[in-house]
Amino acid sequence: MTMGTKYLLLWLEGPLQSWGVDSKFGRRESLRFPTKSGIYGIFLSSLGAQGPQVDLLKKLAGFKQFVISCLPRVSGQKDGIDVIGTPQSNPFLMDFQMVGSGYDEKDPWQKMLIPKKSDGSAAVGGGSKMTYRYYLQDATFVIIQELDSSLADSIANSMQNPVFDIYLGRKNCVPTDFVYRGTYDSFDEASAMAGTLMEDKNLEVSFTVAEEKGDGDQMVLNDVPVQFGQFKRYRDRTVTITKND
Repeated sequence: MTMGTKYLLLWLEGPLQSWGVDSKFGRRESLRFPTKSGIYGIFLSSLGAQGPQVDLLKKLAGFKQFVISCLPRVSGQKDGIDVIGTPQSNPFLMDFQMVGSGYDEKDPWQKMLIPKKSDGSAAVGGGSKMTYRYYLQDATFVIIQELDSSLADSIANSMQNPVFDIYLGRKNCVPTDFVYRGTYDSFDEASAMAGTLMEDKNLEVSFTVAEEKGDGDQMVLNDVPVQFGQFKRYRDRTVTITKND
Protein backbone atom coordinates (compact mmCIF):
# COMPACT_ATOMS: atom_id res chain seq x y z
CA MET A 1 0.00 0.00 0.00
CA THR A 2 1.39 3.42 -0.95
CA MET A 3 1.14 6.48 1.29
CA GLY A 4 -2.22 8.18 0.96
CA THR A 5 -4.05 5.19 -0.51
CA LYS A 6 -7.70 4.75 0.48
CA TYR A 7 -10.31 2.07 -0.23
CA LEU A 8 -13.93 2.82 -1.09
CA LEU A 9 -16.48 0.15 -0.22
CA LEU A 10 -19.52 -0.10 -2.50
CA TRP A 11 -22.59 -2.29 -2.14
CA LEU A 12 -24.42 -3.09 -5.40
CA GLU A 13 -27.80 -4.70 -4.86
CA GLY A 14 -30.92 -4.62 -7.01
CA PRO A 15 -33.50 -6.69 -8.91
CA LEU A 16 -31.67 -6.01 -12.21
CA GLN A 17 -28.05 -5.23 -13.10
CA SER A 18 -26.29 -5.20 -16.46
CA TRP A 19 -22.53 -4.94 -17.01
CA GLY A 20 -21.71 -5.02 -20.72
CA VAL A 21 -18.13 -5.27 -21.91
CA ASP A 22 -18.13 -5.98 -25.66
CA SER A 23 -21.77 -5.93 -26.78
CA LYS A 24 -22.71 -3.94 -29.87
CA PHE A 25 -25.77 -3.18 -31.97
CA GLY A 26 -28.84 -5.31 -31.27
CA ARG A 27 -27.47 -7.78 -28.71
CA ARG A 28 -26.54 -6.26 -25.33
CA GLU A 29 -25.12 -8.96 -23.08
CA SER A 30 -23.87 -8.71 -19.50
CA LEU A 31 -20.99 -10.19 -17.57
CA ARG A 32 -21.71 -12.03 -14.33
CA PHE A 33 -19.98 -9.23 -12.39
CA PRO A 34 -19.49 -5.43 -12.56
CA THR A 35 -16.96 -3.98 -14.99
CA LYS A 36 -14.37 -1.33 -14.26
CA SER A 37 -15.96 0.96 -16.83
CA GLY A 38 -19.34 0.49 -15.15
CA ILE A 39 -18.02 1.41 -11.71
CA TYR A 40 -16.10 4.40 -13.06
CA GLY A 41 -19.29 5.44 -14.85
CA ILE A 42 -21.02 5.50 -11.46
CA PHE A 43 -18.23 7.69 -10.08
CA LEU A 44 -18.44 10.19 -12.95
CA SER A 45 -22.23 10.25 -12.79
CA SER A 46 -22.17 11.10 -9.09
CA LEU A 47 -19.53 13.80 -9.76
CA GLY A 48 -21.60 15.26 -12.60
CA ALA A 49 -18.61 14.80 -14.92
CA GLN A 50 -19.83 14.71 -18.52
CA GLY A 51 -18.08 14.34 -21.87
CA PRO A 52 -14.79 12.53 -22.65
CA GLN A 53 -13.17 13.09 -19.20
CA VAL A 54 -9.80 11.84 -20.53
CA ASP A 55 -7.71 13.34 -17.71
CA LEU A 56 -9.89 12.03 -14.89
CA LEU A 57 -10.10 8.55 -16.43
CA LYS A 58 -6.32 8.51 -16.82
CA LYS A 59 -6.00 9.12 -13.06
CA LEU A 60 -8.50 6.37 -12.27
CA ALA A 61 -7.07 3.79 -14.69
CA GLY A 62 -4.13 2.68 -12.55
CA PHE A 63 -6.09 1.90 -9.38
CA LYS A 64 -7.06 -1.69 -8.60
CA GLN A 65 -10.61 -2.91 -8.15
CA PHE A 66 -11.73 -5.99 -6.21
CA VAL A 67 -15.18 -7.57 -6.71
CA ILE A 68 -17.02 -10.01 -4.45
CA SER A 69 -20.07 -11.78 -5.84
CA CYS A 70 -22.51 -12.72 -3.07
CA LEU A 71 -25.04 -15.52 -2.78
CA PRO A 72 -27.76 -16.20 -0.20
CA ARG A 73 -26.63 -18.57 2.52
CA VAL A 74 -29.35 -21.25 2.57
CA SER A 75 -28.95 -23.68 5.42
CA GLY A 76 -30.77 -26.98 5.49
CA GLN A 77 -30.74 -30.55 4.25
CA LYS A 78 -31.66 -32.20 0.99
CA ASP A 79 -31.70 -36.00 0.78
CA GLY A 80 -29.80 -36.12 4.06
CA ILE A 81 -27.01 -33.82 2.79
CA ASP A 82 -26.27 -30.37 4.28
CA VAL A 83 -27.00 -27.60 1.75
CA ILE A 84 -25.46 -24.14 2.20
CA GLY A 85 -25.72 -21.49 -0.51
CA THR A 86 -27.82 -22.61 -3.46
CA PRO A 87 -26.91 -20.56 -6.57
CA GLN A 88 -29.37 -19.66 -9.31
CA SER A 89 -29.19 -22.06 -12.24
CA ASN A 90 -29.60 -19.15 -14.65
CA PRO A 91 -29.18 -15.64 -13.23
CA PHE A 92 -29.85 -13.93 -16.59
CA LEU A 93 -33.03 -12.33 -17.88
CA MET A 94 -33.37 -11.59 -21.61
CA ASP A 95 -35.53 -8.62 -22.59
CA PHE A 96 -36.62 -8.56 -26.25
CA GLN A 97 -37.58 -5.14 -27.63
CA MET A 98 -38.69 -3.71 -30.96
CA VAL A 99 -37.37 -0.17 -31.24
CA GLY A 100 -39.24 2.19 -33.54
CA SER A 101 -42.23 -0.02 -34.29
CA GLY A 102 -45.96 0.56 -33.85
CA TYR A 103 -45.99 4.26 -34.74
CA ASP A 104 -48.61 5.86 -36.99
CA GLU A 105 -46.95 7.47 -40.04
CA LYS A 106 -49.96 9.74 -40.53
CA ASP A 107 -49.41 11.33 -37.11
CA PRO A 108 -46.65 13.98 -37.48
CA TRP A 109 -45.42 13.49 -33.92
CA GLN A 110 -45.31 9.71 -34.07
CA LYS A 111 -43.68 9.82 -37.51
CA MET A 112 -40.65 11.58 -36.00
CA LEU A 113 -40.06 8.52 -33.77
CA ILE A 114 -39.78 6.09 -36.68
CA PRO A 115 -36.12 5.28 -37.50
CA LYS A 116 -34.93 6.74 -40.79
CA LYS A 117 -31.88 6.61 -43.03
CA SER A 118 -29.15 9.25 -42.72
CA ASP A 119 -30.72 11.31 -45.52
CA GLY A 120 -34.07 11.38 -43.70
CA SER A 121 -35.87 9.02 -46.07
CA ALA A 122 -37.82 5.96 -44.95
CA ALA A 123 -35.78 2.86 -44.17
CA VAL A 124 -36.45 -0.47 -45.86
CA GLY A 125 -38.96 -2.46 -43.84
CA GLY A 126 -39.93 0.57 -41.76
CA GLY A 127 -36.63 0.88 -39.92
CA SER A 128 -37.67 -1.04 -36.80
CA LYS A 129 -34.78 -2.48 -34.79
CA MET A 130 -34.83 -5.72 -32.81
CA THR A 131 -32.75 -5.70 -29.63
CA TYR A 132 -31.92 -8.40 -27.08
CA ARG A 133 -30.88 -7.03 -23.71
CA TYR A 134 -29.56 -9.24 -20.93
CA TYR A 135 -29.73 -8.55 -17.20
CA LEU A 136 -28.52 -10.19 -14.00
CA GLN A 137 -31.43 -10.92 -11.66
CA ASP A 138 -31.36 -10.37 -7.88
CA ALA A 139 -27.57 -10.02 -7.79
CA THR A 140 -25.46 -8.54 -4.99
CA PHE A 141 -21.84 -7.42 -5.29
CA VAL A 142 -19.24 -5.81 -3.07
CA ILE A 143 -16.68 -3.51 -4.70
CA ILE A 144 -13.46 -2.50 -2.95
CA GLN A 145 -11.97 0.32 -5.01
CA GLU A 146 -8.41 1.52 -4.45
CA LEU A 147 -7.94 5.31 -4.84
CA ASP A 148 -5.60 8.04 -3.69
CA SER A 149 -6.79 10.22 -0.81
CA SER A 150 -7.83 13.19 -2.94
CA LEU A 151 -9.90 11.16 -5.39
CA ALA A 152 -11.35 9.03 -2.58
CA ASP A 153 -12.60 12.09 -0.68
CA SER A 154 -14.05 13.73 -3.79
CA ILE A 155 -15.85 10.59 -4.99
CA ALA A 156 -17.06 9.64 -1.51
CA ASN A 157 -18.62 13.07 -1.04
CA SER A 158 -20.25 13.00 -4.47
CA MET A 159 -21.71 9.52 -3.96
CA GLN A 160 -23.49 10.74 -0.86
CA ASN A 161 -24.82 13.75 -2.80
CA PRO A 162 -24.79 12.64 -6.45
CA VAL A 163 -25.28 15.16 -9.25
CA PHE A 164 -26.85 12.52 -11.51
CA ASP A 165 -28.71 9.37 -10.48
CA ILE A 166 -26.70 6.21 -9.84
CA TYR A 167 -27.62 3.06 -11.76
CA LEU A 168 -26.28 -0.50 -11.79
CA GLY A 169 -25.13 -0.57 -15.40
CA ARG A 170 -28.24 0.81 -17.16
CA LYS A 171 -30.85 3.41 -16.31
CA ASN A 172 -33.53 0.80 -15.59
CA CYS A 173 -31.23 -0.95 -13.07
CA VAL A 174 -31.96 0.91 -9.85
CA PRO A 175 -30.10 0.05 -6.62
CA THR A 176 -32.32 -1.01 -3.72
CA ASP A 177 -29.83 -0.25 -0.94
CA PHE A 178 -27.19 2.36 -0.17
CA VAL A 179 -24.26 2.04 -2.60
CA TYR A 180 -21.51 3.93 -0.76
CA ARG A 181 -20.46 2.12 2.43
CA GLY A 182 -17.45 4.06 3.65
CA THR A 183 -13.80 4.88 2.99
CA TYR A 184 -11.10 2.83 4.71
CA ASP A 185 -7.36 3.13 5.29
CA SER A 186 -6.58 -0.45 4.25
CA PHE A 187 -7.93 -3.21 2.06
CA ASP A 188 -8.28 -5.47 5.11
CA GLU A 189 -10.50 -2.92 6.91
CA ALA A 190 -12.76 -2.60 3.85
CA SER A 191 -12.86 -6.37 3.47
CA ALA A 192 -13.80 -6.84 7.12
CA MET A 193 -16.68 -4.38 6.77
CA ALA A 194 -17.81 -6.19 3.62
CA GLY A 195 -17.89 -9.41 5.64
CA THR A 196 -20.03 -7.74 8.28
CA LEU A 197 -22.50 -6.46 5.68
CA MET A 198 -22.72 -9.91 4.11
CA GLU A 199 -23.28 -11.53 7.50
CA ASP A 200 -26.08 -9.08 8.28
CA LYS A 201 -27.84 -10.04 5.04
CA ASN A 202 -27.11 -13.77 5.39
CA LEU A 203 -24.90 -13.82 2.28
CA GLU A 204 -21.69 -15.65 1.47
CA VAL A 205 -18.97 -15.35 -1.16
CA SER A 206 -19.71 -17.00 -4.50
CA PHE A 207 -16.58 -15.83 -6.35
CA THR A 208 -14.11 -12.93 -6.40
CA VAL A 209 -12.58 -10.91 -9.23
CA ALA A 210 -9.10 -9.50 -8.58
CA GLU A 211 -6.64 -7.48 -10.66
CA GLU A 212 -3.70 -9.72 -9.78
CA LYS A 213 -2.44 -13.18 -10.61
CA GLY A 214 -3.87 -16.05 -8.59
CA ASP A 215 -4.97 -19.67 -8.66
CA GLY A 216 -8.28 -18.96 -10.36
CA ASP A 217 -9.29 -18.50 -13.99
CA GLN A 218 -7.71 -15.57 -15.78
CA MET A 219 -9.77 -13.42 -18.13
CA VAL A 220 -8.88 -10.46 -20.37
CA LEU A 221 -11.47 -7.66 -20.31
CA ASN A 222 -11.60 -4.59 -22.53
CA ASP A 223 -13.21 -2.45 -19.81
CA VAL A 224 -10.68 0.17 -18.67
CA PRO A 225 -12.19 3.44 -19.94
CA VAL A 226 -9.80 5.80 -21.69
CA GLN A 227 -12.47 8.16 -23.00
CA PHE A 228 -16.21 8.50 -22.40
CA GLY A 229 -18.63 10.74 -24.28
CA GLN A 230 -19.76 10.20 -27.85
CA PHE A 231 -16.59 8.40 -28.95
CA LYS A 232 -15.77 5.90 -26.21
CA ARG A 233 -12.40 4.14 -26.00
CA TYR A 234 -11.20 1.35 -23.70
CA ARG A 235 -8.06 -0.69 -23.03
CA ASP A 236 -7.54 -4.23 -21.77
CA ARG A 237 -6.80 -5.55 -18.30
CA THR A 238 -6.39 -9.07 -16.93
CA VAL A 239 -8.40 -10.29 -13.94
CA THR A 240 -8.38 -13.51 -11.93
CA ILE A 241 -11.73 -15.08 -11.06
CA THR A 242 -11.64 -17.33 -8.00
CA LYS A 243 -14.64 -19.44 -7.03
CA ASN A 244 -15.43 -20.09 -3.39
CA ASP A 245 -15.63 -23.92 -3.41
